[in-house]
Amino acid sequence: MITDAPTPAAPYGTPETPRVAVRGEARLEVDPEIARISIAVGARGTDRRSALADLTRRNADVLALIKTYGDAVEKLETGAFSISPELTRHGRGERVRAYHGSVHLTAELSDFTALGELTTRLADLELTRVSGPWWSLRPDSPAHGEARRQAVREAVQRAREYAEALGARLAALVELADLGAENSLGYGMPAAPAGARGRAAYGSAEGADAAPALDLEPQRQTVYAQVNARFTMTPPDLTS
Repeated sequence: MITDAPTPAAPYGTPETPRVAVRGEARLEVDPEIARISIAVGARGTDRRSALADLTRRNADVLALIKTYGDAVEKLETGAFSISPELTRHGRGERVRAYHGSVHLTAELSDFTALGELTTRLADLELTRVSGPWWSLRPDSPAHGEARRQAVREAVQRAREYAEALGARLAALVELADLGAENSLGYGMPAAPAGARGRAAYGSAEGADAAPALDLEPQRQTVYAQVNARFTMTPPDLTS
Protein backbone atom coordinates (compact mmCIF):
# COMPACT_ATOMS: atom_id res chain seq x y z
CA MET A 1 0.00 0.00 0.00
CA ILE A 2 1.36 3.39 -0.98
CA THR A 3 0.75 6.39 1.23
CA ASP A 4 1.51 9.99 0.51
CA ALA A 5 4.17 11.24 2.90
CA PRO A 6 3.90 14.87 3.93
CA THR A 7 6.23 17.17 2.08
CA PRO A 8 8.74 18.67 4.51
CA ALA A 9 8.77 22.42 4.66
CA ALA A 10 11.79 24.16 3.22
CA PRO A 11 14.01 24.96 6.21
CA TYR A 12 15.18 28.25 4.79
CA GLY A 13 12.14 29.32 2.82
CA THR A 14 11.89 29.82 -0.92
CA PRO A 15 12.20 32.82 -3.21
CA GLU A 16 8.39 33.00 -3.22
CA THR A 17 8.05 32.71 0.58
CA PRO A 18 11.28 33.87 2.20
CA ARG A 19 11.75 33.34 5.90
CA VAL A 20 13.12 35.69 8.51
CA ALA A 21 14.40 34.45 11.88
CA VAL A 22 14.83 36.79 14.84
CA ARG A 23 15.29 36.73 18.58
CA GLY A 24 13.12 38.76 20.91
CA GLU A 25 14.45 39.85 24.30
CA ALA A 26 13.05 41.65 27.33
CA ARG A 27 14.52 42.79 30.63
CA LEU A 28 12.36 44.16 33.46
CA GLU A 29 13.27 45.68 36.82
CA VAL A 30 10.54 44.94 39.38
CA ASP A 31 10.05 45.07 43.15
CA PRO A 32 10.55 41.80 45.04
CA GLU A 33 7.54 39.89 46.31
CA ILE A 34 9.04 37.77 49.07
CA ALA A 35 12.04 37.88 51.39
CA ARG A 36 13.75 34.96 53.06
CA ILE A 37 15.79 35.00 56.26
CA SER A 38 17.86 32.27 57.85
CA ILE A 39 17.90 31.79 61.63
CA ALA A 40 20.48 29.73 63.50
CA VAL A 41 19.84 28.95 67.17
CA GLY A 42 22.79 27.78 69.25
CA ALA A 43 23.46 26.28 72.68
CA ARG A 44 26.51 25.16 74.63
CA GLY A 45 26.60 23.09 77.80
CA THR A 46 29.00 21.08 79.88
CA ASP A 47 26.85 17.99 79.37
CA ARG A 48 24.61 16.81 76.56
CA ARG A 49 21.39 17.06 78.54
CA SER A 50 21.85 20.74 79.49
CA ALA A 51 22.89 21.65 75.92
CA LEU A 52 19.76 19.97 74.54
CA ALA A 53 17.53 21.63 77.13
CA ASP A 54 18.89 25.11 76.30
CA LEU A 55 18.62 24.45 72.57
CA THR A 56 15.04 23.24 72.87
CA ARG A 57 14.04 26.28 74.91
CA ARG A 58 15.67 28.78 72.54
CA ASN A 59 14.25 27.07 69.48
CA ALA A 60 10.77 27.25 71.04
CA ASP A 61 11.26 30.97 71.74
CA VAL A 62 12.21 31.61 68.13
CA LEU A 63 9.26 29.67 66.74
CA ALA A 64 6.84 31.39 69.09
CA LEU A 65 8.11 34.84 68.11
CA ILE A 66 7.92 34.15 64.38
CA LYS A 67 4.38 32.74 64.65
CA THR A 68 3.14 35.94 66.32
CA TYR A 69 3.48 37.63 62.92
CA GLY A 70 0.68 35.51 61.49
CA ASP A 71 0.05 35.80 57.74
CA ALA A 72 3.10 38.03 57.25
CA VAL A 73 5.16 34.83 57.48
CA GLU A 74 4.21 32.67 54.51
CA LYS A 75 6.59 29.81 55.19
CA LEU A 76 8.50 28.58 58.23
CA GLU A 77 10.73 25.53 57.96
CA THR A 78 13.21 23.79 60.24
CA GLY A 79 16.36 22.65 58.50
CA ALA A 80 19.46 21.07 59.99
CA PHE A 81 19.80 20.09 63.64
CA SER A 82 23.10 19.11 65.24
CA ILE A 83 24.61 18.42 68.63
CA SER A 84 28.30 17.58 68.86
CA PRO A 85 30.92 17.14 71.58
CA GLU A 86 33.93 19.41 71.95
CA LEU A 87 36.89 17.21 72.80
CA THR A 88 40.01 18.21 74.69
CA ARG A 89 43.26 16.38 75.35
CA HIS A 90 43.61 15.01 78.85
CA GLY A 91 46.73 13.02 79.52
CA ARG A 92 47.00 10.19 77.05
CA GLY A 93 43.32 10.21 76.14
CA GLU A 94 40.52 12.57 75.23
CA ARG A 95 37.52 13.74 77.17
CA VAL A 96 34.42 15.78 76.36
CA ARG A 97 34.83 19.40 77.38
CA ALA A 98 31.43 20.67 76.26
CA TYR A 99 28.54 20.02 73.88
CA HIS A 100 27.51 22.38 71.08
CA GLY A 101 24.03 22.29 69.60
CA SER A 102 22.36 24.21 66.77
CA VAL A 103 19.07 24.36 64.88
CA HIS A 104 18.65 26.15 61.54
CA LEU A 105 15.34 27.61 60.41
CA THR A 106 14.15 29.49 57.35
CA ALA A 107 11.32 32.02 57.29
CA GLU A 108 9.74 33.53 54.18
CA LEU A 109 7.82 36.81 54.45
CA SER A 110 5.75 38.90 52.09
CA ASP A 111 5.21 41.82 54.49
CA PHE A 112 8.44 43.81 54.34
CA THR A 113 7.29 46.17 57.10
CA ALA A 114 7.15 43.24 59.52
CA LEU A 115 10.45 41.92 58.15
CA GLY A 116 12.61 44.65 59.66
CA GLU A 117 11.00 44.33 63.08
CA LEU A 118 11.13 40.54 63.12
CA THR A 119 14.77 40.48 62.04
CA THR A 120 15.95 42.64 64.93
CA ARG A 121 13.72 40.91 67.48
CA LEU A 122 15.15 37.55 66.47
CA ALA A 123 18.69 38.89 66.59
CA ASP A 124 18.00 40.15 70.11
CA LEU A 125 17.34 36.62 71.36
CA GLU A 126 20.02 34.68 73.19
CA LEU A 127 22.59 32.93 70.97
CA THR A 128 20.49 33.46 67.84
CA ARG A 129 22.02 34.40 64.51
CA VAL A 130 19.99 35.92 61.67
CA SER A 131 21.20 36.08 58.05
CA GLY A 132 19.59 37.77 55.07
CA PRO A 133 17.26 38.88 53.76
CA TRP A 134 17.33 37.33 50.32
CA TRP A 135 14.80 38.96 48.00
CA SER A 136 12.99 37.17 45.18
CA LEU A 137 9.85 36.87 43.07
CA ARG A 138 7.25 34.14 43.29
CA PRO A 139 7.53 31.42 40.62
CA ASP A 140 4.10 32.46 39.27
CA SER A 141 4.80 36.19 39.45
CA PRO A 142 3.02 38.24 36.73
CA ALA A 143 6.41 39.82 36.00
CA HIS A 144 7.55 36.64 34.23
CA GLY A 145 4.53 36.68 31.93
CA GLU A 146 4.97 40.37 31.16
CA ALA A 147 8.63 39.82 30.27
CA ARG A 148 7.67 37.01 27.87
CA ARG A 149 5.00 39.17 26.23
CA GLN A 150 7.48 41.99 25.74
CA ALA A 151 10.00 39.55 24.24
CA VAL A 152 7.40 38.35 21.72
CA ARG A 153 6.43 41.90 20.77
CA GLU A 154 10.07 42.78 20.33
CA ALA A 155 10.58 39.76 18.05
CA VAL A 156 7.62 40.75 15.87
CA GLN A 157 8.84 44.35 15.65
CA ARG A 158 12.36 43.27 14.74
CA ALA A 159 11.13 40.89 12.02
CA ARG A 160 8.83 43.58 10.62
CA GLU A 161 11.71 46.03 10.38
CA TYR A 162 13.84 43.49 8.51
CA ALA A 163 11.01 42.81 6.07
CA GLU A 164 10.32 46.51 5.51
CA ALA A 165 14.00 47.12 4.82
CA LEU A 166 13.60 44.77 1.85
CA GLY A 167 10.36 46.33 0.67
CA ALA A 168 8.37 43.33 1.93
CA ARG A 169 5.95 42.63 4.75
CA LEU A 170 5.42 39.79 7.18
CA ALA A 171 3.03 37.10 5.99
CA ALA A 172 2.77 34.47 8.71
CA LEU A 173 4.36 33.19 11.90
CA VAL A 174 6.14 29.88 11.31
CA GLU A 175 7.61 29.17 14.73
CA LEU A 176 7.87 30.71 18.18
CA ALA A 177 10.06 28.95 20.72
CA ASP A 178 11.95 29.38 23.96
CA LEU A 179 15.64 28.97 23.42
CA GLY A 180 15.66 25.82 25.57
CA ALA A 181 12.91 24.24 23.44
CA GLU A 182 15.34 24.19 20.53
CA ASN A 183 18.10 22.55 22.61
CA SER A 184 20.37 25.50 22.00
CA LEU A 185 23.11 26.40 24.41
CA GLY A 186 22.60 29.21 26.84
CA TYR A 187 18.87 29.04 27.45
CA GLY A 188 17.70 32.55 28.20
CA MET A 189 19.51 34.65 30.73
CA PRO A 190 19.61 33.63 34.36
CA ALA A 191 17.49 35.54 36.82
CA ALA A 192 19.45 37.97 38.90
CA PRO A 193 20.37 36.42 42.23
CA ALA A 194 18.47 37.82 45.15
CA GLY A 195 20.95 39.82 47.12
CA ALA A 196 21.16 40.31 50.84
CA ARG A 197 20.99 43.87 52.08
CA GLY A 198 21.08 42.98 55.78
CA ARG A 199 24.15 41.52 57.46
CA ALA A 200 24.09 38.55 59.79
CA ALA A 201 23.01 39.60 63.28
CA TYR A 202 23.90 37.77 66.46
CA GLY A 203 21.48 37.66 69.37
CA SER A 204 22.47 38.55 72.89
CA ALA A 205 20.88 38.23 76.29
CA GLU A 206 22.10 41.67 77.26
CA GLY A 207 19.87 44.72 77.28
CA ALA A 208 16.34 44.90 78.60
CA ASP A 209 15.06 47.41 76.03
CA ALA A 210 13.53 46.13 72.80
CA ALA A 211 15.80 46.36 69.77
CA PRO A 212 14.77 48.99 67.19
CA ALA A 213 13.35 47.73 63.91
CA LEU A 214 15.92 47.40 61.13
CA ASP A 215 15.26 49.66 58.14
CA LEU A 216 15.49 47.36 55.09
CA GLU A 217 15.43 48.56 51.49
CA PRO A 218 14.08 45.81 49.18
CA GLN A 219 16.38 44.94 46.30
CA ARG A 220 14.83 45.29 42.84
CA GLN A 221 14.69 42.05 40.84
CA THR A 222 15.66 41.60 37.20
CA VAL A 223 13.46 39.41 35.01
CA TYR A 224 14.71 38.23 31.60
CA ALA A 225 12.90 36.60 28.69
CA GLN A 226 14.15 35.49 25.28
CA VAL A 227 12.35 33.82 22.38
CA ASN A 228 13.26 32.71 18.87
CA ALA A 229 10.71 33.51 16.17
CA ARG A 230 10.52 32.64 12.47
CA PHE A 231 8.21 34.30 9.99
CA THR A 232 7.45 34.07 6.31
CA MET A 233 7.30 37.29 4.36
CA THR A 234 6.25 38.45 0.94
CA PRO A 235 8.89 38.44 -1.83
CA PRO A 236 11.28 41.34 -1.32
CA ASP A 237 11.82 44.15 -3.75
CA LEU A 238 15.49 43.85 -4.65
CA THR A 239 15.45 46.27 -7.57
CA SER A 240 16.12 49.42 -5.55
